[in-house]
Amino acid sequence: MRDIMASLSVDDHDRDSAGLVHVYPVVSRRAGGVSVGINLNTNNACNWRCIYCQVPGLVYGDAPRCDLALLERELRGFLDGIVHGDYLARHAPEGAREWKDVAISGNGEPTSCEEFGSVVELVARILAELGVVGRIPIVLITNGSLVHRPMVLGAIERLAQAGGRVWYKLDSATDAGAAALNHNRAGHARARGNLELAARACPTWIQSMVLARRGQPPSAAEAQAYLDLVADLVARGVPVRGVMLYGPARPSHQPEAPELGPVPREWLQQHARAIEALGLPVQVSW
Repeated sequence: MRDIMASLSVDDHDRDSAGLVHVYPVVSRRAGGVSVGINLNTNNACNWRCIYCQVPGLVYGDAPRCDLALLERELRGFLDGIVHGDYLARHAPEGAREWKDVAISGNGEPTSCEEFGSVVELVARILAELGVVGRIPIVLITNGSLVHRPMVLGAIERLAQAGGRVWYKLDSATDAGAAALNHNRAGHARARGNLELAARACPTWIQSMVLARRGQPPSAAEAQAYLDLVADLVARGVPVRGVMLYGPARPSHQPEAPELGPVPREWLQQHARAIEALGLPVQVSW
């Protein structure tokens, strides 16, 4: 492991920062401390192309096959430095020296990995051996596009058994918005259905990037469609645990990057209050 992590910060989520193939640490705004990431998309491939994506050289496709033995060696070695060593004291910034989770995330959609279910089992087993199940959750950060597949849904159910949770990307509640922001070709109806599947299988939070494009925040119609979705989820008893709203913290590597920026704080706060009024708690990260 390269000893270069003294500058861990929310502004740098370099997947190569620890000198490993699959495992990397970040200071997570949403987790509120150090998150140990697992990157299954080492080929920088994703089935979406979000216009705010920070992955350089992003390509369309699925994750490659995962070398589970390599992942296990890397994860055990890295967590040993956290649990039994002084890694956090030496490398994490003051105020963030707490291990918060293991996040299955990375440079693309992790559920597209053929070994995704085995990865969940592997991480759950290691956390159980460390005696931190119930204290350190496994977080799946996903665009939700493949939740309807039996293999993926079964792995999410196993995630729940291990005390894990799902952070489900949903940036827009319209087909046009999903296409413009994420290049999501399946449409919002699929995203909405998969969100319900995930929420009924495992504790699930919606995570939504909110940004301005060419200086303009989301339209009134986009904002209202999102609120209508939240109202419907609450009315139908879909057990979504809450909403995470966040703005861009790191520069996009996509062609639309020059058009993108943060929305005014008052806009985001007003949107958060409107969601909370419908019955879901909201966490805002600037």
